[in-house]
Amino acid sequence: MDMICRSCGDELEKVTTDLPFKVTNNSIVIIKNLPVLQCKNCNEYIIEDPIMEKVNHILEKIDKTVEVEILNFAV
Repeated sequence: MDMICRSCGDELEKVTTDLPFKVTNNSIVIIKNLPVLQCKNCNEYIIEDPIMEKVNHILEKIDKTVEVEILNFAV
């Protein structure tokens, strides 16, 4: 079953991308190689629940005093 984009109705495909997450007012974490479902047409993306749970776990452990941190997502 193909996943469909909620924005434009086109097909979503599994890709890896780099995304920023704002952890505090002064702290941003960029997670590289994050698996997402991304629209082929409008580039809207969805982070699936199991992946988001891992992202939340990663973000809970970071040093929130660092302004920018870059981490690699490990499956």
